[in-house]
Amino acid sequence: MTDLLQSIPSPTPEWQQVPVGQWLDALGILDLAQGSWIGTAVVGLVAALVLFVVVAAVALVRGALTRRTVTDALLWSLIIGVALGVLTRFASPAWGIQTYAICILVGILIAAALTGWRLHQRGVEAGYVIDVAVWAVLLGIVFARAFHVISHPDDYFGPGTDPLAVLRVWEGGIAIFGSLIGGALGIWIGCRSTGLRFTTFVDALAPGLLLAQAAGRLGNWFNHELFGQPTGLPWGLEIEATNPAYPVGLPEGVLFHPTFAYEIVWNVLGAAVLLWLDRKRDVQWGRLIALYLVWYGAGRSVFETIRLDPSELLLGIRTNVWMAFAAIAIGVVVWIVQTRRHPGLEPSPWQPGREPGAEDAVDSEVYTELPESRTKDEEEPAAHPAAATR
Repeated sequence: MTDLLQSIPSPTPEWQQVPVGQWLDALGILDLAQGSWIGTAVVGLVAALVLFVVVAAVALVRGALTRRTVTDALLWSLIIGVALGVLTRFASPAWGIQTYAICILVGILIAAALTGWRLHQRGVEAGYVIDVAVWAVLLGIVFARAFHVISHPDDYFGPGTDPLAVLRVWEGGIAIFGSLIGGALGIWIGCRSTGLRFTTFVDALAPGLLLAQAAGRLGNWFNHELFGQPTGLPWGLEIEATNPAYPVGLPEGVLFHPTFAYEIVWNVLGAAVLLWLDRKRDVQWGRLIALYLVWYGAGRSVFETIRLDPSELLLGIRTNVWMAFAAIAIGVVVWIVQTRRHPGLEPSPWQPGREPGAEDAVDSEVYTELPESRTKDEEEPAAHPAAATR
């Protein structure tokens, strides 16, 4: 067994980017999109059609093909298709997609699919995930970049740096804790607009969020980054001595802790634990997301201490370690408060009065008759029995 596992090699630089531009050029798509705006429109519409067919087919197989799902799929397929068509018009054969970005995208898709399935079991159409995810992803990216810049100010505002590099997200540099803050704000906005109960959504999201973070960590392996201290363990990570993060003075060939792999294993295990604890969908009122915060914070507080990449220190402790401690504390507080305030189950996955069709039910323009058997003395039962006895 020792002979089979002597070290973990890092992927060659060619694996850090998918040569999409070369593929599109070989298929003649670049010539079509860049020949005229009509060609650009054709490329965009074809891309939209392909996306719509794939999404509709998946929904059909899952038994979740509803009118809302079709409408949402058609709308977003058109938006994404048009964006891809315009992007193709200005692309070159040298253009590519970072493998790290693909890992993050795969993680988002995994989280969305699992969250949709869990919401469907609570009586919510899976399509609502898209409405909330748009806000969560956009604000998550913005806050993730902002948090990284704040925790690494010398990389962007130090001597000889370009402050405009703050805007070049594609060059790398995002922070998960920032994405959690921005994503939470985006989820709150999305739930406010759709009528979903915030705690219902975040509890449904919790296991998928861990899987999404595990997929994103795989991107660090492709980028040869965020590795840990030197180690003699058989699963040590191979890093080239020319890597900017390679410690000065160390000889070539030293192995390092694969912190990305540790976090992947920890997050996948955590997702399994959360799914098992919530197998009856009875860990509600935000308590499952509280367990997520405790689990993720506990793991991150350990893995962060063995990383070698530079970070701002507060009282001699890395900023992200403090954020991990904060996540644990917030998780514990949320669990205690919500357990005391809500000992039972959520009455509905919807905010009061925001259920689908609730607007129609109270529409004053619609005339409805009471059943003939109901008399004046037979009034509707009280919504809250306790109120009738006061």
